[in-house]
Amino acid sequence: MVRDAHRASEVIQRIRALAKRTEPQMVSLDINDVIREAILLVQREVLSHGVSLQTELASALPPVLGDRIQLQQVVINLLINGVEAMAPITDRPRQMLIRSQQQEAGQVHVAVQDSGIGIDSETAERLFSAFFTTKPSGMGMGLSISRSIIRAHGGRLWVSPNPDHGAAFQFTVPTNA
Repeated sequence: MVRDAHRASEVIQRIRALAKRTEPQMVSLDINDVIREAILLVQREVLSHGVSLQTELASALPPVLGDRIQLQQVVINLLINGVEAMAPITDRPRQMLIRSQQQEAGQVHVAVQDSGIGIDSETAERLFSAFFTTKPSGMGMGLSISRSIIRAHGGRLWVSPNPDHGAAFQFTVPTNA
């Protein structure tokens, strides 16, 4: 409980810093550790929605230079969005996959894939706009903030449809090698 309270305090501090446009606290990080920590924080939500979460985390990835809390917030947001996108699905399993890999020299790639309702190409272009939402109770800030965080880390965040069902939200961040 103390660890969770400390983490909540850090999250609030970093979100305030982001809103004030202060610089992130950049340190050398293992992106897989960031992903694992984010999964632990949303595990209850994932399970309560009947989602099967799998990981394919590449071993021996080079470290990235980043702010741990901000990158965790991005991963958490993508995971929660995926869980919510699968809520109306009743005719097939609700599956989510989070994958990490080295994309090219100097870049680590993270993908969060869901088996939800998917996103049409017109909507995909607007998803990252502030105050645009596809959810009845959404504020339309999560993806906009996530993209800002990834850009502040020198990376890129985008979405693409999966070949069968759902969508894949992906980002790259530079390595610290």
